[in-house]
Amino acid sequence: MKLPEFILNDIKPLNSKNKISDLQLLFNQLTFSHFPIKDDNNAYLGCFSETDAHCLESDKTLNEFKYAFEDFYVRDTTLLLDVLEAFAINSANIMPVLSEQNVYLGYYELNDIINLLGDSPFFAEVGGVLVIEKGINDYSFSELSQIVESNGGKLLGAFISKMNTDLVQITLKIGGTGLNEIIQTFRRYSYNIVSGHEEDSYIESLKERSDYLKKYLNI
Repeated sequence: MKLPEFILNDIKPLNSKNKISDLQLLFNQLTFSHFPIKDDNNAYLGCFSETDAHCLESDKTLNEFKYAFEDFYVRDTTLLLDVLEAFAINSANIMPVLSEQNVYLGYYELNDIINLLGDSPFFAEVGGVLVIEKGINDYSFSELSQIVESNGGKLLGAFISKMNTDLVQITLKIGGTGLNEIIQTFRRYSYNIVSGHEEDSYIESLKERSDYLKKYLNI
């Protein structure tokens, strides 16, 4: 299903001439973090947050608080991960959608976008999740793919899950085979394995040998 098919239009933007009390009433009825505002020409002006709405005089109009309008939106051509990023940056659970001609088309709801992301192969396909770590200048995604595929695995997805000035952590979703051989190859390429995994027999083997040595030394 294409992303624009999730655009909702059941709730229309408020006119900027509406009173703050109208906005407060909508927030009391809905679970939106923000609400879209338009002018008399149906042009999108921005979003008003629930937090701001409940702090203002209810008898005044929205126009009197233009400084509080938050100008965020996505296009109907914006990709899924960019839409999700827009939600996160603006701490919103509703995202206005505009056409390339700046025509207001409706809005996305955060839950719909998260559910759509959950249907992607990265989450839906059976496979193992592996978190690896290496110097920020020492890794490449082509190398990650080569390591996985050379061991008979299938890379279903990868993203940088943590990064600082020295190190980067990358989360991989791998299908098609057990992870043990892949993990050992990553170690040979000087990657640190951050996540534990039930198939990581190397760690289990070291633990068993350590336990055996301790038992032997205590005899």
